Amino acid sequence: MPDLLVTGAHGQLGRAVLERATARGLAAVGHDLDTLDITDAAAVTAALERIRPRALVNCAAWTAVDDCEGDPGLALEVNGTAVGHLAAACAAVGATLVQVSTDYVFSGASAHPYREDDPVGPTSAYGRSKLEGERLAQRAPEHLVVRTAWLFGRGGRSFVTAIRGQVEAGRSPLRVVADQRGCPTYCDDLAEAILGLLERRARGTVHAVNSGATTWHAFALEIVRQLGAAAEVRPELTADVPRPAPRPANSVLDTSRLATLLGGPLPTWQDALIRYLAAS
Repeated sequence: MPDLLVTGAHGQLGRAVLERATARGLAAVGHDLDTLDITDAAAVTAALERIRPRALVNCAAWTAVDDCEGDPGLALEVNGTAVGHLAAACAAVGATLVQVSTDYVFSGASAHPYREDDPVGPTSAYGRSKLEGERLAQRAPEHLVVRTAWLFGRGGRSFVTAIRGQVEAGRSPLRVVADQRGCPTYCDDLAEAILGLLERRARGTVHAVNSGATTWHAFALEIVRQLGAAAEVRPELTADVPRPAPRPANSVLDTSRLATLLGGPLPTWQDALIRYLAAS
């Protein structure tokens, strides 16, 4: 019986969870859309009955926020309904379901960091679909919902790769939104947090992001600084950069519960960025 089944295994977070699990000596199996379509209930049931993991970490999601706004039905199927299939299959084999969720389940209107028990109120199709995924995950008797935000990691696209790409292409000035706040999060650190929470048998909902909060503009400034580049980074307002899906103005997540469960917070996002750039 494997310790872990990871869905969305080709993504940045799925890869990190598999790598960190192997480093911990855990037996882990990964699946992605090419080998397991989580929207196919029969396929999910068959896979769980065959693999019978102790826990399933669902990193599979449709995270293209603007595309989700254009096709809310598909977003709901992938990010919501499919989680119900995973929950039912986990319940049948006695596995713990870890559902990775998002800051987008909140409206972003609060002036304070969001705690796990704060009222939700998604304003986008993506956020609504992920909130439905949280609700359906709770059908598994043993479940853990991990909300996170602003991910970057090895082997995929992210805000960090976008800024670095522009810097390396010689673009200047860069224009970046300065009135959205959140917590940049390194997939390696999030993966360690997820595995640590599983080890401690945490249940319910936990917020997991790197320590510290910033804006996209200040994040870009730090990326440029750590790259040793001279590109100018100019601030813009969200209203000046219209997008199909609304963005939360405040995505900062309170991680007090995570710190209590793990014995301390995750490293700062600046430290995480140093380690990511050195490894990529």
